[in-house]
Amino acid sequence: MPSKRFLRAEQLGLVFDVPGLMAGVDEAGRGPLAGPVVAAAVILDDLKPIRGLNDSKLLTALARERLYVEIHAKALCFCIAQASVEEIDELNILQATMLAMRRAVEGLRLRPNKVLVDGNRLPTLKIAAEAIVKGDAKVKAISAASILAKVHRDRLCQELHRLHPQYGFDGHKGYPTPAHLAALKEHGVCPHHRRSFAPVRELL
Repeated sequence: MPSKRFLRAEQLGLVFDVPGLMAGVDEAGRGPLAGPVVAAAVILDDLKPIRGLNDSKLLTALARERLYVEIHAKALCFCIAQASVEEIDELNILQATMLAMRRAVEGLRLRPNKVLVDGNRLPTLKIAAEAIVKGDAKVKAISAASILAKVHRDRLCQELHRLHPQYGFDGHKGYPTPAHLAALKEHGVCPHHRRSFAPVRELL
């Protein structure tokens, strides 16, 4: 698709069906005790390759930040979405993750004809989809999605740290580390904690 038409689509909020496009989808934040779960969907541009794409967990924070900016600049389109703490508690973490993934795919400005999702489960979609175990290390578009989701969520955790510095969200990112569990016992539960998760529920 010519770039000018793509830019108009973005500006007008339109969605185009483009044969042959494939989107990669991944999530970040299923395991933490706090904060939303984040998902990203990415359609890469074959004419603008991005070097160094890999599973976000295998990259340094500096490499993730650099690739985050490059994906923003070079991808045909992408969408980052999330499911809130309230939705996680209401639906359970698996269903909330599927919801965030579906929102990410539905938020793409270009509609792919196939979606590749990291893992072994698929969200409910109106587009053909395939689950790929360890896809974030095998498929570049899924790697890109994992990076966008991870960096976006890490930035959300930085904001949580500014709001509630006593929990140390900037370090553990909400995961149940000894430091986080100790802070929970000392300071109690904040509004951003997932009340359906056992370590949090036991303190209520």
